[in-house]
Amino acid sequence: MKKYSRIFVIVMDSLGIGHAKDAFKFHQVGNVSDEGANTFKHIADNYPTVLNIPTLESLGIGEIDVIKGIKSSLDHKNSYCVRLNEASNGKDTMTGHWEMMGVLTTKPFQTFTDTGFPKELIDELEKRTGHKVIGNCAASGTEILAKLGEEQIKTNSIIVYTSSDSVLQICGHEKYMGLDELYRCCEIARDLCMRPEWFVGRVIARPYIGEDSKSFKRTSNRHDYAVSPSGETAMDILKANNFTVSCVGKINDIFNGVGVTETVHTTSNSDGMTKTIAIAKSDTFKEGLCFVNLVEFDSEFGHRRNVLGYGKAIETFDKELKDLINSLKDDDLLMITADHGNDPTWAGTDHTREKVPLLIYSKSIKDGRKLEDRDSFGDIGATILENFGLKPSEKMIGKTIKEVF
Repeated sequence: MKKYSRIFVIVMDSLGIGHAKDAFKFHQVGNVSDEGANTFKHIADNYPTVLNIPTLESLGIGEIDVIKGIKSSLDHKNSYCVRLNEASNGKDTMTGHWEMMGVLTTKPFQTFTDTGFPKELIDELEKRTGHKVIGNCAASGTEILAKLGEEQIKTNSIIVYTSSDSVLQICGHEKYMGLDELYRCCEIARDLCMRPEWFVGRVIARPYIGEDSKSFKRTSNRHDYAVSPSGETAMDILKANNFTVSCVGKINDIFNGVGVTETVHTTSNSDGMTKTIAIAKSDTFKEGLCFVNLVEFDSEFGHRRNVLGYGKAIETFDKELKDLINSLKDDDLLMITADHGNDPTWAGTDHTREKVPLLIYSKSIKDGRKLEDRDSFGDIGATILENFGLKPSEKMIGKTIKEVF
């Protein structure tokens, strides 16, 4: 019989908490190892004041690593705190999220951060779309719009760019190019990028509006063309057994809609938390999983190496987290985690191979404490299935966190 009727999993995208045990195998541009990276600690160390995060502190975040100004020992009887190592080979968004739900990725997703996409791919994309490609580099979305947006409008070209993730992104103006045409180009790119030599995890349509470089801004009509998980997930099993799998933010895109029963679009971290709180208060969500991604930690601050902005975002989240906790029922379970690191003090702009925090809270937990480091993000999905009396498939990874029960 299930102990928790509803489980909320919130992913603080990229908020790792110390280099993973195999971080020396992963590198940044310039061959700098990820060993020594620590997103949470280094933000705190370089923040102008002590991070104001009383909610995370009360859940035990200071017990699983030394964080400047945060108490390392205090009574948190309603929460467990632990760090998870990643078992999969990679440090990207899809790998991390898929592993949480039981999928082991052995071959890392391909990236084109350093070189841009091969000429053969670009030539084929131009031929099949009928548009000239401009850009073809790793860039921030706002910066490349300021640089190339006016040219895109004038020449009816498409802006192609990538990032540290396994992704091909295409920008087109909503008014002058039109969403339908932008989406058509992205569908062609998705088809091309299914070939092994050009394979990427996601193709993303990035529409924008504005009349010049000073006024351009991206719109909420982004559309992701992802690939489905390589194996059965905990979400699939929940859905097959008629449990709700409500996905907030880009979770639906990360899983290509597989295993999802409902999805909620968000425009920011705060919007994501507001909508999650609304779900928690709702009488319609009775049992199942609410899976939330807060992407701005990564996209707006980690990749842009913005320590101050990242720190402020953590503080804002902490306030909203308190509101969510106050909205939970006695038989709800909350899991707060991350999918990889993105240390804003580290070399390059790539993700960092890190352990992730896992803070587990419920009003029904009475013996909360620090737990020993664990070996897979998949322990999250395994614990969710155990709660609902469901069995994982043979190829799924992860072990139940038995203390939760």
